[in-house]
Amino acid sequence: MEKVKIDRIFTVAVVGLGYVGLPLAAAFSHKIKVIGFDTNENKIEILQKGIDPTREIGNVALKKARILYAKNPQVLKQANFIIVAVPTPVKKDHTPDLSPVVDACKFIGENISQGTIVVFESTVYPGVTEEICAPEIEKYSQLVCGKDFYIGYSPERINPGDKEHRLNNIVKIVAGMNDDVRRKIKDIYSLIIDEIYEAESIKIAEAAKLIENTQRDINIAFINEVAVVFNKLGISTSSVIDAMDTKWNALKFRPGLVGGHCISVDPYYLLYKSELNNLGTEMVTLARRINNKMGNFIAEAIIQKLIQEKHAIKNDKIYIMGLTFKENCPDMRNSKVIDIISRLKEYGVEIKAVDPYVNKVRMKDDLNIDVIDYNEITDADCLVFAVAHREFVKFDGNILQKMTRNSFAGNKTVIIDVKNIYNKNKLEKMGFAYWGL
Repeated sequence: MEKVKIDRIFTVAVVGLGYVGLPLAAAFSHKIKVIGFDTNENKIEILQKGIDPTREIGNVALKKARILYAKNPQVLKQANFIIVAVPTPVKKDHTPDLSPVVDACKFIGENISQGTIVVFESTVYPGVTEEICAPEIEKYSQLVCGKDFYIGYSPERINPGDKEHRLNNIVKIVAGMNDDVRRKIKDIYSLIIDEIYEAESIKIAEAAKLIENTQRDINIAFINEVAVVFNKLGISTSSVIDAMDTKWNALKFRPGLVGGHCISVDPYYLLYKSELNNLGTEMVTLARRINNKMGNFIAEAIIQKLIQEKHAIKNDKIYIMGLTFKENCPDMRNSKVIDIISRLKEYGVEIKAVDPYVNKVRMKDDLNIDVIDYNEITDADCLVFAVAHREFVKFDGNILQKMTRNSFAGNKTVIIDVKNIYNKNKLEKMGFAYWGL
């Protein structure tokens, strides 16, 4: 493969402008020519106005980015280097849904130019890039991989809402179909990223992505299982972990809801590949089962706490504080807070939600959830803090009291603190009934 000259006319195209693709496009745009392609016409229109729906870059920085936004795949013909950053979710049966990446291969194949390098960042199981993606591009382009175009893989590591670990300072894994391609991919990513790790093969890079998130899923599952046990025993899980974390080799995992696109999805890709090869993955399977039950466990704990405090349940006003899968971001992908809401609705309670990061209209249209501002709450029987948004962390006892109805007949307002962001003793002294995971 000849050395590719990276100059002012060298063009990078990013296919898929979400949490992964948009930051990449913005970063590259300050160094070289960039095309941002997405099939979502509404998203393209929003981005062209300089509005960042992910909040990962911010509107000010996005307006400074020199990105040619496009919804017509023919613009990909201009690209020397194409990055695929489309989502790869799972189906209802938890098997991989590769349709977005296969569709991307079709668009690319129909418009790829000779000598182009295509790098996939979407999460896949080992073998997908070489055994599915490359043949798809060949089929639609009538070109030969390794002769007319080249492929590589570089797993995305974007952590939505994280202001410390950013695109430029997260170690970037790169792999290519051969050494020359890998080195070229490294050179191009080095324009925007501080440290590059070269993996030996594409399959190794694909597998690394799955393992780094599956090991987190397993560790959280252990802590979640422990939290269930300690709740039954009347022991504070948070206090136990605080004590445990004083040891130097403690892993510092906390219990909670496991959602999002990575930790709750990647293990299924590993499971699928293992099952294709008749290999057992008992620990991974068990971890998924444990973490998937936590929403229902928390919902049942809410009902139990309300009963203990002599609440009527059916007519109670319950407010869910936080809907996204993690704090300080608008990402709703696989949010397990929805599991809590679904279970509570079976008891006939009135539920509304507060989340400063989500689109209120979309929440009502898509999920039939009423989202209000916290200062509209004056009659709460129960406040469920499911997500530790920075706005909620700043709440003090006085703000919480303003949200609650006056106590009567011995009823206390219940605070459900899934993320343990408040001091139990302080709230109980103020007259609240507290439950923490």
